[in-house]
Amino acid sequence: MTTFKTTELSNPEFESNHLRFMTIKTPNLKGRGDICVFVPPFKDLKDVPIITLLHGVYGSAWIWAHKAGVHFTALQMMQEGKIKPMVLAMPSDGLWGDGSAYLPHSGKDFEAWITKDVNQAVIENIACTSKTSPLCIAGLSMGGYGALRLGAKYPEIYKGLSGHSSITNKNQMHLFVEEDENNYNQENLTDEDVFLLLQKNKLRLPPFRFDCGMNDLLIEQNRTLHQRLKKEHIQHTYQEFEGKHEWSYWQEHIKDTLLFFDSILD
Repeated sequence: MTTFKTTELSNPEFESNHLRFMTIKTPNLKGRGDICVFVPPFKDLKDVPIITLLHGVYGSAWIWAHKAGVHFTALQMMQEGKIKPMVLAMPSDGLWGDGSAYLPHSGKDFEAWITKDVNQAVIENIACTSKTSPLCIAGLSMGGYGALRLGAKYPEIYKGLSGHSSITNKNQMHLFVEEDENNYNQENLTDEDVFLLLQKNKLRLPPFRFDCGMNDLLIEQNRTLHQRLKKEHIQHTYQEFEGKHEWSYWQEHIKDTLLFFDSILD
């Protein structure tokens, strides 16, 4: 029994590199949403963890795979025994403007699309997953904001969180998008701010990490988040590496996220 009015799934005969594509119709988007899924090619898998990877501005469901090659990275790490098999679910953000910020606004619930629809669509259509599959979420830039914010807001859903080069508050979206930042306004200001949500739910948070390149335009925002978390004694891992706000950085450091999730799902 499917949750969705319509579901289109790619034909395995034409798939490549273990990537599957699906398009589902959901009331949360008032239309269709795309998900690219890496399915590990091993036998007898069941209840495999589902890792949601959120993209940044300008991108869509294809971009983690085809600008960072994350499916090749993950498969190699699995084959080398560095991580256990995991499914990577890479959804679009809903394709609003330059980026939806994964917030509910403009009459659409881009938040529920990620926290509800994406997980459900994967469980319904990817045989090695189930309702008991543990869920983790990560992202880059706007997607890092989405991952940390949604994980902090819904700590009961996710077992682990990770952000790369993350926006930390809605008020940084103007650095990237041409749309009016007021479109992203939430009724409750806490819902716009990663730190405030982490603080609000600090007794229930799953393990989380975030990192940023030392030459990234968001480095000071990430350092500030780290310092505020330290001051509040909220346990987390923060790392800085060489690099800028660019795909070569994310291609390299997604490895840190996959290792982190593997360690907490042991």
